[in-house]
Amino acid sequence: MKKLILSIAVAGLVIVSSCNKDDNMNMPTINVDYPAAYVVNGEDATVSVIKLSTNEVSATIPLMTTGSDMIMWPHHISSHQNHLAIGVPGMDLSAGHSGLNTSGMNGKLLVIDAMNGSIIKNINLSLMNHNSIYSPNGNEIWVPQMDEMNSKVLVYDATTNALLNTINVGMMAAELTFSSDGTKAYVANGDDDSITVINASTKAIFTTIAVGDNPVGAWTGSNNKMYVDNEDGQTISVIDVATNSVDETITLGFMPGIASYNGPKNELWVSDPMNGKVHYWTWDAGMNMWMHGNSFNTGAGAHAIAFSTDGNTAYVTNQTANTVSVVNTTNHTVTKTINVGQKPNGIVIKM
Repeated sequence: MKKLILSIAVAGLVIVSSCNKDDNMNMPTINVDYPAAYVVNGEDATVSVIKLSTNEVSATIPLMTTGSDMIMWPHHISSHQNHLAIGVPGMDLSAGHSGLNTSGMNGKLLVIDAMNGSIIKNINLSLMNHNSIYSPNGNEIWVPQMDEMNSKVLVYDATTNALLNTINVGMMAAELTFSSDGTKAYVANGDDDSITVINASTKAIFTTIAVGDNPVGAWTGSNNKMYVDNEDGQTISVIDVATNSVDETITLGFMPGIASYNGPKNELWVSDPMNGKVHYWTWDAGMNMWMHGNSFNTGAGAHAIAFSTDGNTAYVTNQTANTVSVVNTTNHTVTKTINVGQKPNGIVIKM
């Protein structure tokens, strides 16, 4: 397939369009040589690049291609060095995950160059995938496969694209994440109300942990915990990584979007998409439990949350507002609202 590359600069915004089937064929078109947040816009299949020093969109990378290579509804994103891995379920998940019919749905594993925006890999999958994520050492890319009965995890060699392992998990596997020490992978089985825990090295299953109703992801905490957002149960299950057990169940009173732990501040944030808010909890050492602090407005469809390295700034994607909120985490106030693409969901910060 011939390449088609179009680069347009309008008022400081760089737009990149590419049509490519083969790996490593796109010529560099942008140069993101600065700390940035990468925001996946599901509806228009683009990635907005936010320059952290200015909190402005500095580039937009289109992902849409044609034919069997077509990218539709990219979702969550991970990074390793100068590469970004994106899960492409091919379905709009912005309204939640209940009652999904994945029959006949195919997914994609997409890898792009974080610096120049070129597409490096575009691998077709037999089933839809909620995300694609690099292993902690960057040697592998793990891809959950969503199915009512036969969910599995595919492990690819990050360099050769070879399929290394296939691991059977629970029903309707959604997000896959790793513990902060990199030793364990966690798969949220939405229809099983469980989390499958996998040895990241041997690929053997450690155990399966019962959690709340319709878990979507076990989100990583740097405090040796995993925070599971149970959509239908409207709870957070707190898993202790060392013991593979649920330490605490936090009742929310709303359907969670994502749970995100701010290590430097020792706070747990949970997005509230239906009300356009983010709630936060603080740790009470005396009572040995999370205590609800307060909530603040961000934007309609509040979803993913990413913290700066020092924990002082948060970035929240608002799916139905088509914005990203920049939040001062000390006083929990929105300092800026950034317009991005249509239905932004996944976000990752790359320094």
